[in-house]
Amino acid sequence: MLRRLTITSRATVFVAIVCLGLVLLDGWNSWQARSAQLREMSVETQNLARSMAQQADDAFKLADTALVGIVERMEYETAGPAEVARLRELLAVRVAEMPQLDGLHVYDQDGNWVANSRQNWPQNLNNADREYFKFHQTHTDRRARIGVPVQSRTNGRLLVPVSRRINHADGSFAGVALATIKIDFFLKFYDSLDVGQAGAVGLILENGTMIARRPFAVSAVGRDMRGSELFRAYTEHGPVGTAYIKSVQDGVLRLNSFARLPNYPLFATASLSKDEILANWRRDTLWHSSGVVLLVLLVAGVGWRLIRQLKLQIQTEEELRRARDALETLNKTLNTLAMEDGLTGLANRRKFDVTLETEFSKAMRNASTLALIMLDVDCFKQYNDIYGHAAGDECLQIIGRTILQVASMRAGDLAARYGGEELAVLLPDTDVAGAVALAERIRNAVRDLNIEHTGMPGGFVTLSAGVEALRPADPDSDGQPKALIRAADMALYRAKALGRNRVCAAA
Repeated sequence: MLRRLTITSRATVFVAIVCLGLVLLDGWNSWQARSAQLREMSVETQNLARSMAQQADDAFKLADTALVGIVERMEYETAGPAEVARLRELLAVRVAEMPQLDGLHVYDQDGNWVANSRQNWPQNLNNADREYFKFHQTHTDRRARIGVPVQSRTNGRLLVPVSRRINHADGSFAGVALATIKIDFFLKFYDSLDVGQAGAVGLILENGTMIARRPFAVSAVGRDMRGSELFRAYTEHGPVGTAYIKSVQDGVLRLNSFARLPNYPLFATASLSKDEILANWRRDTLWHSSGVVLLVLLVAGVGWRLIRQLKLQIQTEEELRRARDALETLNKTLNTLAMEDGLTGLANRRKFDVTLETEFSKAMRNASTLALIMLDVDCFKQYNDIYGHAAGDECLQIIGRTILQVASMRAGDLAARYGGEELAVLLPDTDVAGAVALAERIRNAVRDLNIEHTGMPGGFVTLSAGVEALRPADPDSDGQPKALIRAADMALYRAKALGRNRVCAAA
């Protein structure tokens, strides 16, 4: 049964392992595909951020180059009407050559326009209040400065100011050369980039000011980004890096890559929505995972049916085995009942005859002795007449148990009810002396029971015993089991004739 159950258990475990293996393998492959998709998109966003950074750097570089020439003219040439007129023409040519520029301007030390690239420009317009003008007025730094976005006072466009300080010969502040770059220039370039429906790109000053962003919103231009996760990630991992960040603009979780401009204090950022990155992966995973689930269900169903059939087979075999065991037990019980005396629990006459034949043959082969004690309850008929047959049956039961206790049966020894109140004890490998000694112990044990018997002179139930032992292989032996019985029986009659309650051995 244990082996069969083990087979069933192994079959169950095998099916479970196959199903689990399919699920785990599919899960592992799906996870690897997901990781590969994210790695691929990470490289793509990094390349995109570098492209954006280079595009912005080139735009600022061209504008800055124009400013360098303007500053040199203003510092080393006179600023008479003719020179200013030529300068205006030059500025107009430069703006025409660079589509990113909205205009080129020159302001004096008081913030008044000296020259600009426009055909018509307003009179008495002063920009001394602009952030970039105030910066150059108070800082001697000669490098180009990219300021916070502003709205043009002439055409209303959103612009990024790129400015340089102009000095007098003595180094004092003489004014500002300004190039304004259209934020639309960056937005048009960003519109050409495929970043999905929820992707985002942007250009941010290193002081945290947003310059341009797609998706575009006027409110986003000039926004302070220093408190955002994106700005913190750039501060910690810049100038180039990648991070998953939830946007403060729209709350979308994106894969963000950022790259600093090579020559200017800005960084470009490109981001793709994580949901959109994984959309194709989810669709593919759904399809093949559905197939795997169906396959697992099929394997599990077939396995379950096979295991169920195996269990039914095992149950049938077990029921047959139990029926066989029950039949064997019943046969043993019937055999025991057929060989046991129902009253005393001793072997019955049939069992005695079979055992006697067997032991007699064994003693003949082994040239050993075989002893027999024949016992009879004294005056038992009178006991039944006095106390009744029920008391007589109880008396025989007690005597039977006593014989078994006193005899301490060895293997091969047998105590049997020979018939009526006559009992027998068969003792292989025992001589007459040993048999007589055992018969005496039995006789005394029964007497000591003190079973009342008024029909006896002593007033208690007693036994008489006849003992014989012979060696079947001896030449003078009768060589028949019946001879042993006759000799022991004759010894028993002699014990009764001599007054009962005694043991006699065959002459």
